[in-house]
Amino acid sequence: MDSKKFLFLVGGGLLLAIIVGIFAFTSGGTAPRDQLQTLAARINTLQKVSSTAQKNIKSSKLRSINGSLTLLLTNASHDMAEPLKNNDVDVLKLDKDIVKAEAGTELSGKLEDARLNAVFDRTYTREMSYQLDTVKALMKQIYAKTSSKSLKDFLNETDKNLTPINTQLKDFNAANG
Repeated sequence: MDSKKFLFLVGGGLLLAIIVGIFAFTSGGTAPRDQLQTLAARINTLQKVSSTAQKNIKSSKLRSINGSLTLLLTNASHDMAEPLKNNDVDVLKLDKDIVKAEAGTELSGKLEDARLNAVFDRTYTREMSYQLDTVKALMKQIYAKTSSKSLKDFLNETDKNLTPINTQLKDFNAANG
């Protein structure tokens, strides 16, 4: 294994540990309802970002990965409605402050800068991988706090589907970074 890949894997592992730690620390007293709304808003935002990004991606391999990601996020956005409704969250009536916090404005700005600087593919894979890590960490927290079978099933299925795509993004970034 060359040193770039090793450093990328170690750095990714440390980043994920930090993200999980931050979420665990900041969400200790947060109601699961707020976390569910955050998850819904974040998935919706990432679906829009991945869909919009498709036209800016240069690599055919990354376009394929992103197409799969967009489809997965579109399905997750649709599939989460019922489990969230069973947990008193209407995906069409999310808290405005949560939606604003999860709007992805900073992410969109970074991606636009990357497009203008002709480093879109590399920046996109790094940023989306990070975003997916945060989604996975949030889902893990929600899973630990809920007893809802439909919600646990949704979280398990979404995590199972996100993991290989996130790995593909990280591998692409390692190979092209």
